[in-house]
Order: sequence, then structure tokens, then C-alpha cells
Amino acid sequence: MSLKSSLAIAAGKSSYWFLHTFLKGGSSLPGIITNKIDPTILTTLARDYEVVIITGTNGKTLTTALTVKVLHEQYPDILTNPTGSNMVQGITTAFLTHQRTKSGKKLAVLEVDEANVVLITKYIKPTAFVLTNIFRDQMDRYGELYTTYQKILDGIANAPEATIIANGDAPIFHSRELPNPFIFYGFDHEPDGELMAPYNTDGVLCPVCHHILHYKALVYSNLGKYYCPNCGFKRPELTYRLTQLTQQTPTSSSFEIDGHPFKIQIGGTYNIYNALAAYAVGRYFGITQPQIQHAIDADQKVFGRQEIIQVEDKAVTLILVKNPVGLNQVLDMIALDQEPFSLVTLLNANYADGIDTSWIWDADFESLTHLPIPRFIAGGEREKDIAFRLKIAGVPEAKLVKKPELDDVITEIKVLPTKHVYVLATYTAVLQLRKKLDEKGYQTAPMAK
Repeated sequence: MSLKSSLAIAAGKSSYWFLHTFLKGGSSLPGIITNKIDPTILTTLARDYEVVIITGTNGKTLTTALTVKVLHEQYPDILTNPTGSNMVQGITTAFLTHQRTKSGKKLAVLEVDEANVVLITKYIKPTAFVLTNIFRDQMDRYGELYTTYQKILDGIANAPEATIIANGDAPIFHSRELPNPFIFYGFDHEPDGELMAPYNTDGVLCPVCHHILHYKALVYSNLGKYYCPNCGFKRPELTYRLTQLTQQTPTSSSFEIDGHPFKIQIGGTYNIYNALAAYAVGRYFGITQPQIQHAIDADQKVFGRQEIIQVEDKAVTLILVKNPVGLNQVLDMIALDQEPFSLVTLLNANYADGIDTSWIWDADFESLTHLPIPRFIAGGEREKDIAFRLKIAGVPEAKLVKKPELDDVITEIKVLPTKHVYVLATYTAVLQLRKKLDEKGYQTAPMAK
């Protein structure tokens, strides 16, 4: 190790100790300091690690958490970045602060921001990439779908021997010829039919001839068993498949993968894809089906992802939303709730949220008007925008409360007419609300047995 690398690591670890001890933080700044001193430090830190990079628009955080759980069945010591700090500085901090406690294989499972894949693979050569999906998201940062995918491909080009474990139901992941070996996972639980994606769905043009894709089965958005009636382009053969969707509630899903039963303690069809991705990674690393079943069946609540916080007599479910496809899936999920609930929507427009908030107009807020929701709260830094969107969707003024300040939102939650409250919030709004709730002594509610 060079003197510069040693100095960089020492400075990074010292800054983390100070920030973590006195400010209860330190997920990014230590990595910034370390990279400032030695821009190539990741090469040193990641030496001898087998690295799995997980990237895509939606599902990175939960897929990473589930993958770590699955691999823990056989590998006790895994480096990861559970805080969701998924850019170069956060990943550097994860390596700096990892305390190895076991001998054996050195594994790292890293959630990586799409635009940072190329920056990471400049210094780290992963064993595998996991590609969850690509939807229109943060237009100011990523642009359109194929622009985002090109950012990922630029990173993959630095590791042409790495295995790509991809969502086979996403047409974009079958659109380019690559030298890498591929493993595809997807849904295969319905008989073939003849379907078209909704008229305003992105990513449904055939990448070969630009004809509109058709579907033999459609899961949501542009995901499903697609084919082109013009040139024959179609979904690749799946290696791992969901073979039955047994039951879904707002808090759980039961299903079968390759004929074996699984249950995850988190709702939403999109989260089944995350479990399927973790299953595929586990099989790639030789984890047995019973071991994967044991890992996935365990409770898996992740910060801001259907985390339930008890606020006096209210059970507040906190859900991150950041783009139209993800939000629509959340709306479909909460519509399954058999108990009455109130709804809070918090919209921020900082860099981490996406400065362009026009995406809220592509989400199906109109579906809310068909649900018996007695009270809505609109809040966050862009409270006026989200309140206006709800009004246009058909939410009556008499049911809508506008509270831009989060302290006022929390006060209003306490007097809502239902015991259950869903909070749909963008990234920085999740962080801000979670911090305020913690300061007020409100903690994650224990899981019901």
C-alpha cells in the first residue's frame, strides 16, 4: 500500500469516527475526504473482494438488503452499504468502515447509483451486476431510459467478464449485444394471452425495428413477456422464474419461484421482483433453495420502505416514492388494504429527489378518488404542487389539509380519523420526516406476530 493510500485511509477513518461519534452521521464525508487524497483508493480498498453491484431505477435498496440476507446463509461476513449512500463517496465509506469479523470469502454487495456505475468500475471489477429495471426517473440527472441504460453500460464495459443478472421482463436489458454472460429472472405465472402496454408507457418500442411491442403477459408498466410481431424480438429465456403468485396484501406477498413457496413481509408486486433478483444472486453463489427460502421469508423492513412508525395511536407506514411507475405500484398496493386509512403525500425537489417534479402528473393519483380515504395531507417543500395535483385528480378540498412544515404534518397525523396512515414521500422528505419523528421519540413499531 502506498503512503498516499495509507494517509487517505487514515484520514477517512478518523473523520468517520468523529462524525459517527459526535454527530451520528458520516456516510458520505469520510469517502469524500479519502477520495480527495487518493482518487484511486477504491482499487486498494476493494482488493481481494468479490463484488456484486446492484443498480437500476427502482428496488436497489431492498434488493441489496435481501441479497445480503441470502448470502449470509453461507457467507457470514459481507460488506455492504445499507444506508443507501450509493455514490462513490458512500461506497468508499462502506469499505473504510467495514470491520471484518470472520475468515473466508471476502464478499461485497453494493447498491450503486446508475450514473456512478462507470465511476465505480473504473477501480473495482465486479463478479456480477444485478440490473433491476429502468424507468423514467429524475429527468434532470438521467434523461430518458436509454440515456440511463447507457450510463450503466459504460460501467459494464469496464468489466466484460462479469455476469449480468438482469430482469428479463424489462425489454431494455435485452436490447444490446454484450460479451458478458447473462442470467435472466422474471415472471412466468400466467397463461399466454395477447396484451398491449398502456398507451403512455415508456420503453415499449422494439429496439430492433422500433415497432410497438406486444405482450403475452404483462406485469406492470413495460415489464412482462414481451415480443415484437414485426421482427420477432422477444423476451429471453428465463433462468429463474416466478411460477405462481399466491396472495398479496399491503404488508406481504406469497408466491412461488421455480415451484418453491416463498413469502416476504413487505407488500407490492415490485418487491417480488426484488426477492426474485436476490434469489438469482443466491443461486449464482451456490446458496441452496431452502437456505434462500429461510433468508427471504424473514422480516425485511428497510429504512423508509414500508417502515411502520408508531405515532401515539397511529400506525404510520412510511414509503419512498420517486417516479411515476414506482408511485403507481405503491398506489396499487395500498388499494389492497381492507382497513380504513388516511394518506399523507410529501414532495421535495432537492438534487437527491430530482429537481423536476413534473413526474407527479404522470402518476395515477386519480385512482385514489375511488378509495374511501377520509383525509389527505399534502406537505413538504413543494406542498403547493402536490396539493394542486391531488385537487386536479379529484380529491375534494374538504378532505385535503395543506401543511408545508413537517412539524405541522406530524401534529396533524395525530388527529387523523383513522388508526392507519400511509406517508408517501420523496427521498429527502423521508429523511427529514424520519429524523423529526426520531427526535420526538417515535420509533419503528414492533412487527405483529
